[in-house]
Amino acid sequence: MTDWRQGFKGTDVNTESRVQNRKPRLLKMLVIVGLLLLCVIPLTVGLGVGLAKRHSHRSTPETPHDSEALGRPSLWAPQVGVSWQIVLSQSVKVDAGSTMITPNVDVYVLDLFDTKRETIDRLRRVGKNVVCYFSAGSWEDWREDASDYHTADLGNNLDGWAGERWVNVSAESVRSVMRNRIKLAAEKGCDGIDPDNVDGYENNNGLRLSSQDAVNFVKFLADEARKYNIATGLKNAGYIIHKVLDSVHFSVNEQCVEFSECKTFAPFIKAGKPVFHIEYPEGAPSVSSSERTQICSATGAATGTDKFSTVLKKMNLDGWVQYCTGQSVTTPTA
Repeated sequence: MTDWRQGFKGTDVNTESRVQNRKPRLLKMLVIVGLLLLCVIPLTVGLGVGLAKRHSHRSTPETPHDSEALGRPSLWAPQVGVSWQIVLSQSVKVDAGSTMITPNVDVYVLDLFDTKRETIDRLRRVGKNVVCYFSAGSWEDWREDASDYHTADLGNNLDGWAGERWVNVSAESVRSVMRNRIKLAAEKGCDGIDPDNVDGYENNNGLRLSSQDAVNFVKFLADEARKYNIATGLKNAGYIIHKVLDSVHFSVNEQCVEFSECKTFAPFIKAGKPVFHIEYPEGAPSVSSSERTQICSATGAATGTDKFSTVLKKMNLDGWVQYCTGQSVTTPTA
């Protein structure tokens, strides 16, 4: 076996001296390299951390989306049995500094366009929730955004309602108007929305609207409102309840006793969601006790109304209201 050390045999003094001289130089080089590594490693780590922080910063939006800046801090979820009042034909009057309003109920349903932000603020200051009404499924010629609809998306006139026409609820122009209305509701501080006339499929609409069109439209409205933590109600439209119940937060029903169809709306109660129920007795505000008792009995034509939040109103939905207790009051209006 060859010894690897044999190559050093016969090495002269000068050679040994050169080898010895290299050792300090080599040590110096190793020290320098070590110092450089000590400098480079922290710098590399620092750059990596800096890049990571920069990436993290970029992944978070610097400014909130409009829907985050507007609306409620959390979604309103009304409970079964809450008391309420609805006034659409007049503007409710709430004086600055008021500590109460008549009637002293939980929820007020008011017109989105005709109600000022300050009115909603005052109602909320005295502990009321406000649902803002607008017609989602019809075009109204007097509304400030009437010109935003496309003529091609308008259908037949609503029977008995001058200046109103059914709309194509699948059209982008209609949905654009709805987005703006829901944003307006958020700007005004509404807790919920009551989009009316979503049941065009049950009427001679002139647009061949189907019940599935209504389902898609209601879900669109609810999704849009949810961006602002605004609750959405289903107005009438009993046929589609089973398809939208998970998307909406309450029902607003008109005349289910008159048409003996209240059981249709009972699934809301079973799901823990209120039914805001209106009847329009003939001759209101003069309503006999027997008629009121029948409406509020939860029997006969009123079967299925158990735990409904029932009010008796005039058809014009002014400030007058009567409750099943027999109490009649009139909300002050401007």
